[in-house]
Amino acid sequence: MTKLTLAGPDDLDRVLRLVSDFHAEQNIAQDDAARRAALTPLLDGSPHGCIYLAGPARAPIGYVVISFGWSIEYGGLDAILDEIYIRSGVRGRGIGSEILASLPKALGAAGVKALHLEVDREDDRARTFYGKQRFAARERYLLMSRTL
Repeated sequence: MTKLTLAGPDDLDRVLRLVSDFHAEQNIAQDDAARRAALTPLLDGSPHGCIYLAGPARAPIGYVVISFGWSIEYGGLDAILDEIYIRSGVRGRGIGSEILASLPKALGAAGVKALHLEVDREDDRARTFYGKQRFAARERYLLMSRTL
């Protein structure tokens, strides 16, 4: 079973490297200063979210970022799986499946009522993977965003 460890301030450099790798793969344009500014509050214990390291804490093979919110529809605290990343060299070994099996249990035990994620509509492989983990598309709804 892949170990998940709550990341803290001392993990910033490890997390920053993983996030940078993920952003490069996904063509997300963001510099390290902006990444650092986004990660630091979560690592410092912000109530708005958290970061888990996957694998050994000193040499993680991936990470998960969770953001918290509140939903009347779901009856309370909900969460968004903002980012999940597993190093390319260890993908395909069931690590993502293990994480997505254990994470909802831990979050549910902490009072989270629903876990959401965003997936590219055209990425059939990802949609199938998340479907196997019991995530379901809400066909009537479309996530819309406005950058402020």
